[in-house]
Amino acid sequence: MVIVSLYKAVMTDTPHVRTIGELWREGVARKRPWPAYLVEQDGDWQAVSWAQAGRRVDELANGLLELGLRKGETFAILGSTRIEWALLDFALACVGAVTVGVYANSSARETRHIVEHSEAVGAVVEGEQQRAKLGGTALRHLLAFDELDELAARGRRYAAQHPGALDAAVAAVGEDDLFTLIYTSGTTGPPKGCMITHRNFHAMVTVVDRLPEFTQARDSVLLFLPLAHNFARLMHLGGPHIGYTIAFLDDPLRVFDALPQVRPQVFPSAPRFYEKIHAGVLQSLEQSQGAKRRVGEWALRTGYDVSRLRQAGKPIRPALALRHRAADRLLHAKVRARLGGRLRLGFSGGAPLSKDVCEFFHAIGVLVIEGYGLTECTAAVTVNRPDAFRFGTVGQALPGIELTLADDGELLVGGETVFAGYLKDPAATRDALDDDGRLRT
Repeated sequence: MVIVSLYKAVMTDTPHVRTIGELWREGVARKRPWPAYLVEQDGDWQAVSWAQAGRRVDELANGLLELGLRKGETFAILGSTRIEWALLDFALACVGAVTVGVYANSSARETRHIVEHSEAVGAVVEGEQQRAKLGGTALRHLLAFDELDELAARGRRYAAQHPGALDAAVAAVGEDDLFTLIYTSGTTGPPKGCMITHRNFHAMVTVVDRLPEFTQARDSVLLFLPLAHNFARLMHLGGPHIGYTIAFLDDPLRVFDALPQVRPQVFPSAPRFYEKIHAGVLQSLEQSQGAKRRVGEWALRTGYDVSRLRQAGKPIRPALALRHRAADRLLHAKVRARLGGRLRLGFSGGAPLSKDVCEFFHAIGVLVIEGYGLTECTAAVTVNRPDAFRFGTVGQALPGIELTLADDGELLVGGETVFAGYLKDPAATRDALDDDGRLRT
């Protein structure tokens, strides 16, 4: 059974102008002494400071202005989860262009449909494989990730000649202007372009101001999920607002190698990752023999005993606490070490995660929580919380989200994160939104 708490909260204390460009600039202006990003180079993780990232975004944004990119024009990004994707996204937001992300594994047909349907004037691609997908499309600008240095150089020259142009471009962007187009999966037809405004995503990012127990400043986040998806996009946009460090991993198959290197405190993932860890530990216990197996099973049972008490909000008896410390040394800490040793919070999204898996991770000292959301609501609608969770549910409504039930039982979602509609599809938009602007889920 899925249990959802229905309530309405009003978001407060937000900046006067809620755009992603302003959100980025406010984050950089805080001059945090820890890294903004970690980037893998030759097997090592290199730190990128907030100042370095800020300069790069300014250079790219000025380069886009030099190209003649105008407010409201659409620009596509085709590539894996890399820092180039993220910084270009912020640069496009600063000049008022509309980013449309395309999954790196999209077919050529899907890619051309999205680029043509969105009327993109340009695209940045990760490499020749992505460039080939755009064959036959009419674009004014087509760049590769490894050509962004030249775009930045053009931006520096443009800024020297037009010192106030970027500030004026940022100021010209309004809260209700489009920030991005996120295309649905298209399981029942061609993908539809969800129109997400600056206000939508700003409200989604800043909801964490009301949820301080989630991501925190100085946290490290390992991000491998595709940035074309709104969950990964939310994590990427939350970096400058909250102040956590993002380590970008462009190859999902290397997650198990990256975790002990990055040692994240927060890890957003799909259920499959958690399921593999769970299955691997249980298989290892089943294959072990004698005392080793008995000790492992005892340690896991002890973890479950503590987990059940903590879920119920009950105290841990001294004798159990003593056993739990021993169990942690013998088993739990070893499993956590495979995850980097510092993991505090795991997010699972995209599909349901078994309650058994959630309880397993809680038993070894890692909280994995689930939520519920839709692209049309700019990512999340409900979520479990570190101080209020129930495994097997999608948690409570987020602050600023209004959930109501229609007469036929359909869940309706209201609030500032509800999208502006489907691009070039007024009929589908009318079907999705009721007369009060609430989303029919």
